[in-house]
Amino acid sequence: MDALELELKKLIETSLQLDPLPDTFDVQADLFETLGLDSVDALELAMAIRRKYGVEFNAEDDQNKSIFVNLKSLADFVRARA
Repeated sequence: MDALELELKKLIETSLQLDPLPDTFDVQADLFETLGLDSVDALELAMAIRRKYGVEFNAEDDQNKSIFVNLKSLADFVRARA
């Protein structure tokens, strides 16, 4: 897990008030299935990412599902936009 993925993992924990994820959390694991997230959680996470990194999400973007699929895809999106 690289530095940004680790930061995002911690941001997920804090913004969604989850128990700490294991250090060995798979960056390819589906966030919605593995963590039981829903669309409200995705919105909370998007707002937390915007506050921390200044990255904007468009609610109408068809790519949102693929952006939030796992920690790696989320980190790749933030890297490309930050």
